[in-house]
Amino acid sequence: MVALNEHVSKKFDAELESLRSRVMQMGGLVETQITTAIDSFMSGDLDRMEQVIADDHQVNGLEVSIDDDCAHIVARRQPTAGDLRMVMAVSKIVTDLERVGDEASKIARMAREIYQRDRLQIPRLTDVRKIGSIGVAMLRDVLDAFVRLDANEAARIVREDATVDDHFRGIMRQLVTYMMEDPRTITTALDIVFIAKSIERIGDHAKNIAESVIYIVKGQDVRHIAIDQLERTVNAVDH
Repeated sequence: MVALNEHVSKKFDAELESLRSRVMQMGGLVETQITTAIDSFMSGDLDRMEQVIADDHQVNGLEVSIDDDCAHIVARRQPTAGDLRMVMAVSKIVTDLERVGDEASKIARMAREIYQRDRLQIPRLTDVRKIGSIGVAMLRDVLDAFVRLDANEAARIVREDATVDDHFRGIMRQLVTYMMEDPRTITTALDIVFIAKSIERIGDHAKNIAESVIYIVKGQDVRHIAIDQLERTVNAVDH
């Protein structure tokens, strides 16, 4: 009986590890999507924009598949405590990753519209590159925090979201000024606002994933609480 229980336990551990690996696979694909979308916007590479749009179905398929795995694990294994938190959190994380993929596709579609119109000078490219780099780094770091179950790193990423929000507001102010100075740029400038907004939302989803990591590690739901209170939760000694 002990041997049977040990076998079942090892098989369950393997299933959880496989689940985590598939989340990382999905995360890697989504990270590539964002990077390619932003790079293609910067360079005007229409082929790469089309590739991002075409590949969105892969992200959607992984979300459905991983969610299905989560449901089967709950039904078969009836996990408790930390294992149950892991499965529940993974289900939330893949939803956020799928939405990040949607934002990458949106960036590519908006970029395509910009470059298929008259190619007036496109404003604030360097600012979009900067906010994009922060958003991609947040996603990469939060996936690393998920692998290592690092609640402190997750808390740092939650705080980092404010930096993305600040950059977005700065881009908005500059683009409004640009449109007022030259009304011919209004359509293109508005499209760039939508691109910057998509990147800002990517930061929001990275923050959500970070909160899920803290939930796995600490067993507390830290959504909708102030950052100082969240950090106290993370730094509290577990008994």
